[in-house]
Amino acid sequence: MHRLFVALRPPAPIRDLLIDVMDGVEDARWQDDDQLHITLRFIGTVDSHTGENVAAALSAIRAGLPPLRIAGCGTFETKGRPNALWAGVAPRDPLAALHRKIDRALIAIGLEPEHRAYIPHVTLARLAGSAGPVDAFLARHAALTSPEFAVSHMTLYESHLGHGGASYEPVARFALTGS
Repeated sequence: MHRLFVALRPPAPIRDLLIDVMDGVEDARWQDDDQLHITLRFIGTVDSHTGENVAAALSAIRAGLPPLRIAGCGTFETKGRPNALWAGVAPRDPLAALHRKIDRALIAIGLEPEHRAYIPHVTLARLAGSAGPVDAFLARHAALTSPEFAVSHMTLYESHLGHGGASYEPVARFALTGS
């Protein structure tokens, strides 16, 4: 079985900028460089045959993206408690359109549609119940921004869960056709 997702990988200078802001929240589990990505679609656990179908469906997608940039930060919450810190990515509309194309392609091969609202972001930290508070971090980085950056491809990743968190293995890359 394979736990898959589709993502964009920001270039090294953007990842460095994000790593530089990762501080100031007690007990946060900060992401490392290898974990920094912009998720386009979480797929979940599938068998090898379905994984091959996912790759074929992704290879048929024709899409491009304009230059992107980091834009602000926020949290995801469970039951009113922050469980992740993230950096936003703009412009949102082209990323949301690509997310919808991927979702439609995966639905066409029999996968469930994505039920969560799509928020383009790079996860910076995971927060356990003991982590926090996050208000000072959010205030300090509310205007977080980066230079524009281009992405030339999307990547299908396999996620391996372990005691130290997840590690991500690139499975296949798919070219983006330009803006």
